[in-house]
Amino acid sequence: MSDLDSKIQEILDKESIRELVYTYCRAADRHDNKLMRSLYHEDAYDDHGSFFKGKAMEFIDLLPEIQKSMGILHHNVTTHNIKLDGDIAEGETYIIAFHQVLTEEGDYDVLIGGRYFDKYEKRHNVWKFSSRAVDADWVYVSDPSKVDLIHPMIQGAKIGTPNKEDPSYEYFQLFKRGIR
Repeated sequence: MSDLDSKIQEILDKESIRELVYTYCRAADRHDNKLMRSLYHEDAYDDHGSFFKGKAMEFIDLLPEIQKSMGILHHNVTTHNIKLDGDIAEGETYIIAFHQVLTEEGDYDVLIGGRYFDKYEKRHNVWKFSSRAVDADWVYVSDPSKVDLIHPMIQGAKIGTPNKEDPSYEYFQLFKRGIR
């Protein structure tokens, strides 16, 4: 393989990994656990702190219960550093994630700045997570919630939902629930 071919392959691999991370955010925010499952290798590991540590597929099985109290999830990827070594790679992904937590005592907001420590593997020419760990660098909590989805500034705007009723599914034709 020429140097140019190697560089092109590196760019293609990194872009596939970036798309994997972006799709993870969409799957999490839309509570699309079928899509989430497609992003991990069957034997992958996931460390989400006190929520879960173990096989990623078992974590995904628990997501409906974990997500039940999440009125809003909104993951934003910022800096994404990727190191490649053939068909394995590592990535440090900076995130800002907003969570509106619904409780009987009242809703509250959690804004987290953190990182994902990822290991990826390309198997059968497809990049997926082989391991993911969550790091929190800072957290801001607002209790009670400050979210105001009826404020005049957003009157008439589409309002996102963490499920199949999200307006993106009606608006787009190419984004299908559960499909990568």
